[in-house]
Amino acid sequence: MSSDKIPYTKISLFSKLVQDYLSQNERLATFYNRHNNIENFMPQIFEKEKQDIDRSLLVEVLNEQYKGIELSEDTKDNISSLHNKKSFSVTTGHQLNLFSGPLYCIYKILSVINLSEKLKEKYPTYHFVPMFWMASEDHDFEEINHIYLFGKKIEWKTSQSGAVGRMNLLEIGDVLENLLKLIGEGEKTDKIFSIIEKAYSKENSLARASRIFLNALFKDDGLVIIDGDDVRLKKQITPLIRKDVNEKKFYSLLKDQSTKLGEHYKVQAKVREINFFTIRENERQRIDTSIEVPNIDKHPEKFSPNVLMRALYQESILPNIAYIGGGAEIAYWMQIKSVFDSEKIPFPILVLRNSALIISEKHNEKLKSLGFSSSDLFSSEQELHSQYIARQKDVKSIDNELEHFDSIFEKIKSKYSAPVYQQIIEAEQQRQRKTLNILQKKLDKIEKQKHKSALDQISKIKQYYFPNNGLQERHENLIAFYLKYGDNFIKKMKEELNPLDSYFVVLAL
Repeated sequence: MSSDKIPYTKISLFSKLVQDYLSQNERLATFYNRHNNIENFMPQIFEKEKQDIDRSLLVEVLNEQYKGIELSEDTKDNISSLHNKKSFSVTTGHQLNLFSGPLYCIYKILSVINLSEKLKEKYPTYHFVPMFWMASEDHDFEEINHIYLFGKKIEWKTSQSGAVGRMNLLEIGDVLENLLKLIGEGEKTDKIFSIIEKAYSKENSLARASRIFLNALFKDDGLVIIDGDDVRLKKQITPLIRKDVNEKKFYSLLKDQSTKLGEHYKVQAKVREINFFTIRENERQRIDTSIEVPNIDKHPEKFSPNVLMRALYQESILPNIAYIGGGAEIAYWMQIKSVFDSEKIPFPILVLRNSALIISEKHNEKLKSLGFSSSDLFSSEQELHSQYIARQKDVKSIDNELEHFDSIFEKIKSKYSAPVYQQIIEAEQQRQRKTLNILQKKLDKIEKQKHKSALDQISKIKQYYFPNNGLQERHENLIAFYLKYGDNFIKKMKEELNPLDSYFVVLAL
């Protein structure tokens, strides 16, 4: 096994906002509370300690949500610890993608686990709980109903609608059957499929299935999973719902903050006058003046926050000191900082989740033989081809001749200084330069043909690890790596990822 760490600043796939946040650019200083330096967590703890959190209710809800699920002692202890005012959560969240969806969901969870452990080492008098917030109320079914595995798409089809977490799994049988056919047989296959089969049984909702699946993978790390779609938890934010739905109090704050952020960066979430939906069975509907709104105090469970209000909801009910997310999440959290300030709710430390690229030792060795390191894979396919060709000793070029070409015309122009001559000479220079460029391309094409086999190998490796020119972690699913490396995969990734590092990890296994 070998690893390579690439600074995020050298990877063009990350937004300007992310780059500026990591470099602590002053332009972003008013859009967050404290930067993610480990020393900043102590003042964050002091601030969060002053907030009134109903810890007993939180523990009660978590225990009920886990009812009937086998828990590790670490998870039990972490849930119980939330009673204690010296216990704080470190949270991430994600949609309820089928079988955890793209690989970066796993990296998010490992990030909260690792950060919790680092904080415990740094501040031993406090306890830190890694927490996963299930986005069970989202209704974008097409985003969560499939995975890609071995180049094939496995898709769950259902006529259900509304909040995905409430959906039943009565129609999931074909998905499990197709998955089993694809992954074949073997010890690792049997283990991962038994976890999936138990989680995604027909009597479960998608929310419960997701909880069981992730709990099986991370229970030994003490991960605590919470579902915000709970009437008891929502009762705690009825004042916030009223302010948003009835008074539209947050609109101007969100609009002003987003406008300021938008002066230099892409605004991630659309700002609306009302930021809650109504939620019923098979329906989640945005609130506007045309629909009847339930009584908030009597039925808080019938209100569902949008992505911005979800952040406020989460920090209102959890003893949370940090939120770990991707670049888009960091961006939309920054849109709501002013609302946190107005409600006097501590704004959590924002931490960019870890990112990684997993390559095989075989491909890593092939890259080396072609003159590349694994980090070079972040270059475009064309750039890789050009770099390879440029290094070949037998490659011919007319670059020197092109340099002399320009000097010849400069000498001619020095002999004919009148404007009428200059125009004619420059036009001819441009015409012949264009002809020589065409010649250069033709000669380059012939040179590349001589190295076609090597260039094809470069293209194949690049396309394999960057499907559709995107990151591996945004396409591939955990199952493929589990089948190859077993439980060892998650353990190795946990060892390699540091949530307070500003590096993209390339790992050859």
